[in-house]
Amino acid sequence: MNVWLRLGLSVLLGCLLWGGGAAVAWGAPQAAGALTLEMLETQIANPVQRDGKPTINLRQVTLDLTPENGEFRDRFYRRLQTVLQSGDKALNLDLSNAVIYGEFDLQRLSLREPLYGDAFFPLLTEPEQTQLKRDRKRLSQLSQLSRSLLLQPQPTALRIFLFRGGLNLSQTRFAGPVNGTDIFFLGAINAQGAQFLQSANFSESRFSQTATFVASEFQQEVRFRSCLFFQRLRLRQSVFRGPSTFQGSEFYETASFGQTVFDQAANFSRITFQGNADFGQTQWRGTGSFLKSVFAGNLFLTEARFETPLSFRQIRLSQSINLRGAIVQGQLDFGDATLAPEAYINVAGLDFNADQAELLGSPGQIGRVLSVPTLEGNETLLRNLVRNFRKLEQVADANQLDYTTERLRFKALQQQLTAVNLNTASKAHLLNIGFSAPQVDAIVSQRQKSPFVQAVDVLDLEEVDLATYVKLRDRIIAHPPRSWPARLQLLVRYLALSILLLMSHYGTSVGLTLGVGIVAIALSSLLFWGVDRYRRRRPTAITPPWEETLWMVGSFALLTLLGFTTLLRLGDAPLLTGGAIVAVVVPIPGILIALLYRQGRFHDQLDTSYLVEDGGARQLRLLIARLPIIPKFPFFRERYYPINWQRRRNWLNYYDFSLNNWFKFGFNDIRLRDESVPGLVTALVWYQWAIGLAYVTLLLWTLSRTIPGLNLLLYF
Repeated sequence: MNVWLRLGLSVLLGCLLWGGGAAVAWGAPQAAGALTLEMLETQIANPVQRDGKPTINLRQVTLDLTPENGEFRDRFYRRLQTVLQSGDKALNLDLSNAVIYGEFDLQRLSLREPLYGDAFFPLLTEPEQTQLKRDRKRLSQLSQLSRSLLLQPQPTALRIFLFRGGLNLSQTRFAGPVNGTDIFFLGAINAQGAQFLQSANFSESRFSQTATFVASEFQQEVRFRSCLFFQRLRLRQSVFRGPSTFQGSEFYETASFGQTVFDQAANFSRITFQGNADFGQTQWRGTGSFLKSVFAGNLFLTEARFETPLSFRQIRLSQSINLRGAIVQGQLDFGDATLAPEAYINVAGLDFNADQAELLGSPGQIGRVLSVPTLEGNETLLRNLVRNFRKLEQVADANQLDYTTERLRFKALQQQLTAVNLNTASKAHLLNIGFSAPQVDAIVSQRQKSPFVQAVDVLDLEEVDLATYVKLRDRIIAHPPRSWPARLQLLVRYLALSILLLMSHYGTSVGLTLGVGIVAIALSSLLFWGVDRYRRRRPTAITPPWEETLWMVGSFALLTLLGFTTLLRLGDAPLLTGGAIVAVVVPIPGILIALLYRQGRFHDQLDTSYLVEDGGARQLRLLIARLPIIPKFPFFRERYYPINWQRRRNWLNYYDFSLNNWFKFGFNDIRLRDESVPGLVTALVWYQWAIGLAYVTLLLWTLSRTIPGLNLLLYF
C-alpha cells in the first residue's frame, strides 16, 4: 500500500511540475516579479498576439515607479512611450494582474500632439476629429487668456495627448495615484477587477472605444470630469469608497453602472446621456446629484437602494426613469425637471415610506409623470405617495395620484366583469379566447384538483408557455365563482366609479366638473324652455317669438361650445364625458316631454308660465336646502309672481331656473308653481332637481379635495 501511495504522489508532483513549466513556456514574466529594464526590452522586442493585435506583454509584473526609483521610472516611461506611439501600427499594452507602486502617469506614455496640425487625423473617426478640433480651440482660447492675464512675452507650446493602442489593466493593483487626464484614448481600455488604492484622475479625457471598469474598486477619490465616451462605458459591480465625480461628461452610447456601490458623494451633474443609463441595483450610501443632466434615453434605477438624498433637479428627460423595485430611505428630488410629453417615472414596486423618505418635485407636475401599470401590489405605495405630497402641501399631486389609483381600480373592476375566469369558464370559451386544446385540457384538469388563485398561476402548467400568457393576460382572471347579486353589486361599483372618473377625475378637477355643469345647464334650460314656451299651435298658438327663439338657441350653442371646450382641454375622454352628460340629462326628460305632447295640455292658466319668482327679494342666494316648487300656504303664493313672457330677457329665466336646480345658487328664487301644472311637468322639474342635488354634492366634494382648508368651511 505504501508503494502505491508513493507512486501516486510522484505522479501528482510530476503533473504540477509539468504545469509550471508550461506556464513559463508560454512566455510571460514570472508572477509578481519585479520588472527590470532588461525584462522590458525583452518584451518590447517580442510582442505577443492577443485578439489579433500585437501586444507588449507586462502581465503579472511588479512595477516600481516611486520617486526613490526615479531613474528606472524615467527610462521606463521614455522607452515604452517611444515604442507605443511610434510606427505605422499601434501596439497594445497589457498590464493585467500587475502591481504598480508610485504614480502611474498615462500622459507620459501618450503622444504629445501639437495644438495645430492634422498628422493624426486619419487615425480618428469623424466625431473624434470634430471633438479634437473643439479641444484645440478651447486650449487655444485658454492660452490666449492666460497670456493676456500674465503678460507672457512668448506663447507656451500647448499639446494634446493621444494614446494610440489598447490598454489592458485587468486585475491590476495600483498602489499609487493614477493620472489619465487630457488624453485621447484611441483603443479600448479594459480595467476589469482593477484596484485603485489611491486617487484616479481621468478628467477631460476622451475614450474612442469601449471603456471597461467592471468589478473595479476605487479606494480614494476618482474623477471622470468632462470626459467623452464615444462607445459604451461598463462600470458594473464596481465600488467607489471615496468621492466620485463624473460632472460634465457625455456618453454617446449606453453607460452601465449596474450593481455599483457609492459609499461617498457621487457627482453626476451636467452629464449628457445620449443612450440609456443603467444604474440598476446600485447602492447610494453617500449623496448623489444629477443636477441639470440630460437623459436622451432611458434611466434605469431598478432595485436601487437610496440611503441618502439623491437630486435630479433641473434634469431634462426625454423618455423614462425606471424605479421599479427600488428602496428609498432618503430623499429623491425631481424639482424643476423638464420632461418631454411622453416621459414618465415608473415607480411600480417602489419601497417608499412617507414617514422616513421624501419624494420631491415641481407642484402640479410630478404627480402626472409617476406611473404604475397595475393596482395589484402597488396600492400601499400609492397611498404612501399621497401622504408624502399631502405632507408637502402639494394637493394637486396628491389628487393626481388618487386619480391614478382609481383609474387602476376601474381597470381592475372592468377586467373582473369582462375577463374570462379560469376557474369557471367552459372549454369552448377558453378555446375562443386563444388557448389551444391541450392547454384547455390542462387548465380544466388543474382546476379540478385545486382552483387557480392568480392568473399567473397558469404558467405552472407545462402546456402553457410564456408567450401565450403574455398574449392573454389582460383577458383572463382567477377568482372563486361569483353569484349574480355579487356581479350586480360589482357592476354598480363599476358604473359609479366610471361616472366619478368621467365627470370629476375622481374629485381632482374642479374645471372638469364645472364644464360638465355648463353643458348640463345648457341642455336642461333648452328642454324646459321648449316645454314652457311651446304649448300648442292650434286653435290658438302659444309659442315664443322668433327673436326669443334665436336668443335661446344661440346661447345654448355658445354655452355648449364653452362646456365641450373645457371637456376637451381637461378631460381624458371628452367624448365619453359628453355622452355621459347626455345620457343623464336627455333620455328621461325626453320621454316625459314626448308623453306630454302626445296627450296634449288642457288646463287652466294655459297662457301663463309654469315658473314663478319670489318678488320679495333680489339677492344672490345659496339654495341647497330649498325645493323646486313653491309652498302651498296661501301667504307664500302672494309673494311669487309668474315670470313675464313679454320681456326680451325672458329666456334668461330658464337658465336661472336650471342654475338654481343644478348649482343650488342663483340671483332670483325661481320655482315651479303648485296650481294647474301637468304631472309630467312636475316630474320633469323634480328629476332635474334630484340630479342637480347629486351634481352639487360632487362639486362640493371636488372643491374640498382641491382647495386646502375649504373642507373645514363646508363640513363645519
